[in-house]
Amino acid sequence: MEPNTHASSFSRVHAAGESGQLDNKSGGADIGTDTDIEYSDDPSLVAPQTVAEALHTDLDNGLTAEEAGRRLTKHGPNELVGAPAMPKWKKFLAQFNDPLVYLLLGATAISLVAWLIERANNPAEAEKLPFDCIVIVLILIVNAVLGYMQEAKAEQAVAALSRMAAAHATVLRDGQSVSIPTADVVPGDVVLLSEGDTVAADGRLFAAAALHVAEASLTGESVPVTKNVTTLPEAKALGDRANMVFNGTSVTQGTGRFVVTATGMNTQVGKIADMLSAQKEEPTPLQKEIAFVSKVLGLAVCAIAVLVLALLAIVYGFNSTQDVIESLLLAVSLAVAAVPEGLAAILTVVLALGVQRMARHHAIVKKLSSVETLGSASVICSDKTGTLTRNEMTVQRVVTPSGEVALTGTGYEPIGEMTAVDGTELQVDDPRRTEAGRTLLIGATANDGQLSDDQTDGGHAIIGDPTEVSLIVAMRKTAVRGLYGRTDPAARYSRVAEIPFTSDRKRMTVIAADHDDDDHLVALAKGAPDVLLGYCDRIEVAGQVRPLTDTDRAGILAAVERLSDQAYRTLGAAYRPLGVTRIGQIPGLEQAIGPNAEAGDAPAADVADHPEIIEREMIWSGMVGIIDPPRTEVRDAVTEAHAAGIRTVMITGDHPLTAARIAKDLGIIEESGKAMTGDDLDRLAPAEFDSAVRSVSVYARVAPEHKMRIVDALQTQGQIVAMTGDGVNDAPAVKSADIGVAMGITGTEVTKESAKMILTDDNFATIVAAVREGRSIFDNIRKFLRYLLSSNVGEVFTVFGGVMLAGFLGIAEPGADSVTVPLLATQLLWINLLTDAAPAMAMGVDPSTENVMNRGPRKLTDRVIDGRMWGDVIVVGLLMATVTLIGMDLYLPGGLLTDDSAMGVAHADQIVMARTMGFTILVFAQLFNALAARSATQSAFRGMFANRWLWGAIALSVALQLLVIYVPVLNTAFGTTPLDPHQWLECLGLAALVLAGSEIYKIVLRVAGRRA
Repeated sequence: MEPNTHASSFSRVHAAGESGQLDNKSGGADIGTDTDIEYSDDPSLVAPQTVAEALHTDLDNGLTAEEAGRRLTKHGPNELVGAPAMPKWKKFLAQFNDPLVYLLLGATAISLVAWLIERANNPAEAEKLPFDCIVIVLILIVNAVLGYMQEAKAEQAVAALSRMAAAHATVLRDGQSVSIPTADVVPGDVVLLSEGDTVAADGRLFAAAALHVAEASLTGESVPVTKNVTTLPEAKALGDRANMVFNGTSVTQGTGRFVVTATGMNTQVGKIADMLSAQKEEPTPLQKEIAFVSKVLGLAVCAIAVLVLALLAIVYGFNSTQDVIESLLLAVSLAVAAVPEGLAAILTVVLALGVQRMARHHAIVKKLSSVETLGSASVICSDKTGTLTRNEMTVQRVVTPSGEVALTGTGYEPIGEMTAVDGTELQVDDPRRTEAGRTLLIGATANDGQLSDDQTDGGHAIIGDPTEVSLIVAMRKTAVRGLYGRTDPAARYSRVAEIPFTSDRKRMTVIAADHDDDDHLVALAKGAPDVLLGYCDRIEVAGQVRPLTDTDRAGILAAVERLSDQAYRTLGAAYRPLGVTRIGQIPGLEQAIGPNAEAGDAPAADVADHPEIIEREMIWSGMVGIIDPPRTEVRDAVTEAHAAGIRTVMITGDHPLTAARIAKDLGIIEESGKAMTGDDLDRLAPAEFDSAVRSVSVYARVAPEHKMRIVDALQTQGQIVAMTGDGVNDAPAVKSADIGVAMGITGTEVTKESAKMILTDDNFATIVAAVREGRSIFDNIRKFLRYLLSSNVGEVFTVFGGVMLAGFLGIAEPGADSVTVPLLATQLLWINLLTDAAPAMAMGVDPSTENVMNRGPRKLTDRVIDGRMWGDVIVVGLLMATVTLIGMDLYLPGGLLTDDSAMGVAHADQIVMARTMGFTILVFAQLFNALAARSATQSAFRGMFANRWLWGAIALSVALQLLVIYVPVLNTAFGTTPLDPHQWLECLGLAALVLAGSEIYKIVLRVAGRRA
């Protein structure tokens, strides 16, 4: 290509070697060191072809895949560099940054002082190791390792989700447009832009049609900026560089192409990346509540500990330093027993695992916190095309002024033929053939879709809007019949300029050179038939153009109604010969554009700004009926959503009759139901609008502002709204909704960025499945919260009860004034380590024990840990403490169930045996509680073996407890002694009473619930 030096301020020495990034003395990116090209100013001051020359790229074909790979290796990913990752050793040490750990370290210091004092006073004990200190430190290290591993696993899960939800850009590689991750965009890439895209990098525009870009994120300009390709005469501020686009901004309208001049940290946004670094997110309601519960438990236990210390001082007195140390250790034990140390880490991992599971089922939740809201959804507002339907658009009907024809074949395979509606063959000279072929040709030319000839997975790959691609497929079917004497009818036209489709215009027009008419220009338009018809004043019938009459209009609109009632989506086609060969010669356009009318490619953008000059006095050609059949699985999903108390609302831009027909087929509305249009909504007073939103479930022909109003009204009514969307016009409503859901296949990048969840299969049934999964995840969180809290409260009651009732139960040393600690701090730490981590984690992936979709949505204001759960916690905690203290009482003299003569062992051994029994009973009581806590009301025996992970966790806990009981060095460390078989039977029998008592409690709750 010869460089275009028009308006260039380049000074080119020579271009040897690989390209770098453009030097921009006014704020651009520095050029790579491997180029000899010198620049005197930024890319906005030079012609785009000169920029392409400097970057060694081809504006028509882009880079080769090989060259792009080399540049990616050289320049690195097109990503902003965030704050440096915390080193692993810091992450590990952060596990110790917790008030509870400080408390345990205090206990270690107290225990070490006690050991030193005892060693000094008793030389015989000099060789005895400080096992309490060693065990506490080891358990702290093990807890830190587990917490580190859990957090690392959660981070990996979130990182995997981020990769799955990564933004994509459409670029030219080897002359083909391909979609690649934004991170793979390199300097010199040619990027294609369309409405709804997020700009992937900084670059110089070389093609733009009605292109408007929202740059508020970079410049603060609230109104989208109109872009063009005109070279600037002088350097301007960032917001005034109309021929440049910048990374992170979004296309609100139109199309364009640009050559990438800067990526990653070299982009404008990269230069302020430090200011854009992610701030710490606010904790979710669930996280806040758990932090609140932990705080309340900690304060309560501290208060109990102070009370216990005071009572000990009053009742027994502190006769020695050892008494003080033992009492302090007892107070620390209470604190250790109360708070589940791994709660926060377990919560994060359970959420991350659940979100990963949802991703495997085509729903990517971008933030873990969104799971909370997802399970509470009460209304799902869904688009129709591709979400409720298959999005395999197929043209089956073509209605022209001479009649109606049918096209056979389905999907995107260009195999089929044109027949009469009754299936009979059309004659070669039938005017319906010619008119239908012209209508399809117009639709395929006024079109941004692409149908690849390379087949993937047994079918043709498509790029762009499926509706547009369906017109290309239909055109290719007619090409088999040799219409217009061409193998490829699209070769008849070459596009010159474009007036893009927007959600407000509801039509698209291109200006093309007609090679069958000496390259004279013609305007070709497609769009909503009722809209496009308003711009037509003529109609072509059997080769003759005549004025369009009121009768013609009524007939066309009646056909629209008829096709729409049969669930067809309709698109009209019209054209207008312009009678000139250059854009600047179009009557009225030269005056509107001015002196630029004859200047190079400038008119392409200018034409898009003056649709009123082109889109008038058009000739109606015909319309197509496109079918997009409902997804077979959606009807069941809608039924399931209704059973779960979730209302389904369809909001579409399609025809009201088409929308109503699909909604009836899917069970969204009754057979007599109708759709309400955007015009209907505009006529309603505020009170009437609010009333309509409460009852209407199908909206058609709505504008973006209508979607926002509907979502806002539903939220005002207290609903938790999930809103699906794909186009840029959907982004505001998607962002405003409680759960914004973007389409992963057809969705624009802007919508994906606005959403909290992305569907990789664009399927409504996936939303319902995600809600079901969200509810299950939340139920599992409640399960392990019930389990952890009741288990830890059981430990507190055991220690507190053992101290307060020591004399009554015999848990005291005869003849001694000081109290005997019921369970050692090391034993309580071991119980928490053993029973809190693995079983709680396993409960986080528990299969549903109840049908979560047979109840109404949870309100976000509902407490996660409500009064009923606190009741469960207290009841089970008391049961645990009772059976544990009974087990200890059996092996101590002077208790309720024993007397001095019944015990034939030394007192020191009695204390060790009693503690070992209580220690073991409490461990097994908590493991039985893991089975009981899987449901608040259902029997633990229903689906008892459904969770193999839970049984694995129980088996692991049992094995580790056996080690503590039978390994001599662990006996010394934890103050335990081996148990006989009959003692094991006593431990298991007493511990099983927790499960039995829980079952009785659930029966009472079920009976009370039925009576209520």
